[in-house]
Amino acid sequence: MAPISADGKPSCSASAIIADTARGYHILRIDGYSRTKGKPTGECLKSILFTVGGKRWYISYFPNGKTSEAKEYISVFLYLEEEDETMAQFQFRFADEVAVTPISLGELCSFGVNVKGWGHVKFIKREDLEKSKHLKDDSFTVRCDIAVVSEFHTKEIDEAASPAFVLVPPSDLHQHLGDFLHTERGTDVVFEVGNETFAARRCVLAARSPVFNAELFGTMKESNTAGVVRIDDMEAQVFKALLYFMYTDSLPKTEKEGFEEDVMSQHLLVAADRYNLERLKLICEDKLCKHITVGTVATTLVLAEQHNYQGLKEACIEFLISPDALEAVMETDGFEHLTKSCPALVKELLSKLATSCSCKRRKLST
Repeated sequence: MAPISADGKPSCSASAIIADTARGYHILRIDGYSRTKGKPTGECLKSILFTVGGKRWYISYFPNGKTSEAKEYISVFLYLEEEDETMAQFQFRFADEVAVTPISLGELCSFGVNVKGWGHVKFIKREDLEKSKHLKDDSFTVRCDIAVVSEFHTKEIDEAASPAFVLVPPSDLHQHLGDFLHTERGTDVVFEVGNETFAARRCVLAARSPVFNAELFGTMKESNTAGVVRIDDMEAQVFKALLYFMYTDSLPKTEKEGFEEDVMSQHLLVAADRYNLERLKLICEDKLCKHITVGTVATTLVLAEQHNYQGLKEACIEFLISPDALEAVMETDGFEHLTKSCPALVKELLSKLATSCSCKRRKLST
């Protein structure tokens, strides 16, 4: 029986144990399927290593089954490349089914020293695959969705709330839109950025950005009759990340292909300003506030001043008013750029530094 409070009512409380998860997926395309059938039963072809939840994974594709009992089938398995124990859920499916079938992950499995991989020994019979719509031009694509459990924590919940007869899952709209971006189905505009092209849907971009809305549907229409828009003064990787954000409202994992996270955030901040993406601007500004160093603070401060990012500007000045930091920054090329491009900002910085030093002297005297 629950304890009784002073007013005669039971004293009630409740908590929940919650598993924090990191989600992701990998797409593996099998080109030249008929040629892979020459592999003996038990031998596999592997995907590249990819990262989900801070762990490195790979997929093994067995064209003639993983075991003799499955020699008429295709087997697919997910393997953890590292040795430490990891709990994860996963689901294999054909990539062309994702948009029409809700994603339902399987049971929680333990990957690690004892069991490196889990999967489907009889994913699909080869005879059935060869008659299906999944095999086109001797090629098919498999997608593996993964949810990695990072940690468990306890959270207090409102015990007095009405009982949940129906469990409403979190919104997965971003995931479905992200799938459309990846598969490029239904696209009606192509962007040329550097030496790369990106296909997208006009309605998605117009809904997210008033600038794109004007360019793609308004009197400013930039696309030609072929539906091609040329984007200048932007790196392809930056535009790719911009598109990803517009479809999913999140940023992709940083891949070291020429851009570190702070550099990418600087470029994305400019791109977000260009297309009037307010939330992306705040995300990038926040990231840059957390990545201020002696080597980057001067160029970051110039960026903040030129685009009127007040929070980022204050974070840079806070970093610089330390005499030791300022002395080190003054020896960098970035500081020379700062003095030439924003001389008024240097005066403001010196004024704040003088005020800071004066305050410290007064504290010491008392």
